[in-house]
Amino acid sequence: MNPNFGMSATRRQAIARRSRSITESSLFSTAAMSAILANAGLLGMETYAGLTERWHTQLRLAELVFLAVFTAEITLRALSHLDCPKQFFREPWNIFDAAVILCAFLPGLGDNTTLLRMLRLLRILRAARFMPQMRIIMTALVKSAGGAASFLAVGLLVLYVYAMVGWMWFADDDPTHYGSIGRAALTLFILMTLDGLGEAVRAGLEISPWSFAYYASYVLLSSFMLVNLLIGVVINSLEQARGAEADASSSRSDDARDGGAGAGPQEAHRYAKHPATEVDPVSVRERFTKARRALDDAERLALSTLPHQSTDPRRRN
Repeated sequence: MNPNFGMSATRRQAIARRSRSITESSLFSTAAMSAILANAGLLGMETYAGLTERWHTQLRLAELVFLAVFTAEITLRALSHLDCPKQFFREPWNIFDAAVILCAFLPGLGDNTTLLRMLRLLRILRAARFMPQMRIIMTALVKSAGGAASFLAVGLLVLYVYAMVGWMWFADDDPTHYGSIGRAALTLFILMTLDGLGEAVRAGLEISPWSFAYYASYVLLSSFMLVNLLIGVVINSLEQARGAEADASSSRSDDARDGGAGAGPQEAHRYAKHPATEVDPVSVRERFTKARRALDDAERLALSTLPHQSTDPRRRN
């Protein structure tokens, strides 16, 4: 496969530059965001049976229009990286957008209504691309997946241990809630939300006075320590996502300020519209001269306001 798409480098750079001028404009972002919100409203309208039966043709036409708009959007984004196609796939949001939109063209997908609606629903998540704070939160959720998995493993371990202890203590007297390991685990999972804890403690005290220590230790571990641990994992991931977003923004600003210094021959033209500002020595000297004059004027004004003092330098010395 020819990576140059049968075009010269100059032609590819020209197309990429024109496409980039469109995709980086605020009007393009506003239009794409409006289309995503309108598509979300369309999905909501389809949940009403009366509207679907009455406006079936119009709703189907609107869906095709939105699909065409989103296809044009991702095409323009791809063309903006025509000079360096690898850059397009380095952005995770580009991969996500392309996957969601291109899946709509898979053969046989129209017959599976549920899957088609799920894919259309994923388009709403693309709104995070145009909302920095929402993008940070979604990035944090992805980054916290590893920590959440560890939290889930610890939670299951605690739940299993306490379910076994509860089965050994309360199975004979309370078989409804502790008759098996499954029932005990379900009971403790509900108690994790503190729902019905008072009734469980009162019923346990009628069986054994040690049940208070059992329930108290379980609530401390599951409802307080583990939940706070999960919150800590999410907050840590949120800080990492915010730092990554700040680093990415700083990197883009530095690249634009440096005028593409160090960029490859296919990327250097991206910064042609924002060349590095050259410092004029003459202009700097003029500014320093004006600053010195302003300080001299301020000093003379201050000396003139002092009472009983002469402004003559020889008198002051």
